[in-house]
Amino acid sequence: MDSCTLPAVAEELLREIKKAFQESSHVPDDLLLGLKFIFGPSAVPALDLVDQRSVTRVTAPSGRTLYQVLGSSGKLYTCYSSCHFCTCPAFGFSVLQKNESLLCKHILAVYLSQAMGACQELSVSEEQLTNILLAEEEDEG
Repeated sequence: MDSCTLPAVAEELLREIKKAFQESSHVPDDLLLGLKFIFGPSAVPALDLVDQRSVTRVTAPSGRTLYQVLGSSGKLYTCYSSCHFCTCPAFGFSVLQKNESLLCKHILAVYLSQAMGACQELSVSEEQLTNILLAEEEDEG
């Protein structure tokens, strides 16, 4: 199994949310409970981030895409939904080191924003996209 896929149950849940949202513009309670069950403590904060329209899809002319999420602390995190990776400390700790959770609230917010069509859109040049990627590296080091 490739490490860049969510468990089938999580994928299915996100599909259900997308479908429900397209039909009724809201997420039914059973799906919200499912979110909490599968994603644990990330679920509610992730929904808050979606409500605040904190997720921006950044696209370059080549089609390269990344997501930036404005965290509750006001810090901007870069997420890669293609291999669900986030630059926040919680991701490094809970997801990578301790394997406690599937993903952090920022990536979950990206997935939920995609499902609910709630992403802000930003087009940048290839150079700007590269700079975003490199800026993150510098923060880490």
